[in-house]
Amino acid sequence: MPKFCANLTWLFTELPFLERFEAAKEAGFEAVEVLFPYDVNAQDIVNELGKHELQMALINCPPPNYTGGDQGFAAVPGLEERFKKDFGRALRYARTLGARHLHIMSGVAEGPEAKETYLNNLRWAAAEAPTQSLTIEPINTETMPGYFLNDFDLGRAIVTAIDAPNLRLQFDTFHAAKITGDVLGTWAATRDITTHVQIAQMPDRGEPDQGEIDYPAFFADLDAQDYQGWVAGEYTPRTTTVDGLGWITDT
Repeated sequence: MPKFCANLTWLFTELPFLERFEAAKEAGFEAVEVLFPYDVNAQDIVNELGKHELQMALINCPPPNYTGGDQGFAAVPGLEERFKKDFGRALRYARTLGARHLHIMSGVAEGPEAKETYLNNLRWAAAEAPTQSLTIEPINTETMPGYFLNDFDLGRAIVTAIDAPNLRLQFDTFHAAKITGDVLGTWAATRDITTHVQIAQMPDRGEPDQGEIDYPAFFADLDAQDYQGWVAGEYTPRTTTVDGLGWITDT
């Protein structure tokens, strides 16, 4: 069975943020991820992780939360210095929290100059933090209009071009379904460069149970390939988080 972790930005939101760590542990999770933890004192998060013996699987870069604002800057020409500053802050948080992965968001951009900017920034980041696992994630343009990294072939091209051991792909099944319509096929084509997985069902982005994506087959693929990374539940619970966790015990 895959190793599941809880995305505390999406799950247990019926509780105050710092109480979600205990709830995740009580639900059986051994790891959590938080998309944008920067509005919370890092030591408070470290305390919760330690108290409940949880690992931090992933956080996002850049800070602060992108809601209502920019969705990253890594591919945006002219914002290279802002990217470096934001990356530095995110890296400090990642190290303090012991985050296994730091996801670098490309932002809204297009064209050859954006691609060159993205390559240069990622190459710099990989060299700046050689011991930190960095990820990039293809995100569908319905969810994030204009997002630069919106294609899995482009994701492979970027990872291949950077050719750094600490830069890999982050595979989100919901975005894969939106982008290609073929989650299992897209996984087969990208699993060799993937280091982190996130899951949600189509079309409602709810629990990974009934719906369009064949999760028993997907989880069987992960097991057959001995995938050792985390599989994060990044979905909107249809009722309460705990009431919707049957998909784990049914796996």
